[in-house]
Amino acid sequence: MREYISNEVYRLRAERGITQEELAQCLDVSRQTIIAIEKGNYTPSVLLALKIAKFFKESVEKIFILRHDP
Repeated sequence: MREYISNEVYRLRAERGITQEELAQCLDVSRQTIIAIEKGNYTPSVLLALKIAKFFKESVEKIFILRHDP
């Protein structure tokens, strides 16, 4: 069984009308990092995941979800 992490960053960002660049600046990362996270190509460090959760005022578990492929 393969495990992977999906995330809700794109949805949360879009709901708030924030651009990738604006989010990147607030989190002190590059826009490319935000793109990679949203596409599921990059799993952020615990520190960055906590910053993202704090920014959106959500728990880490609501933003980053552990999934299992059968």
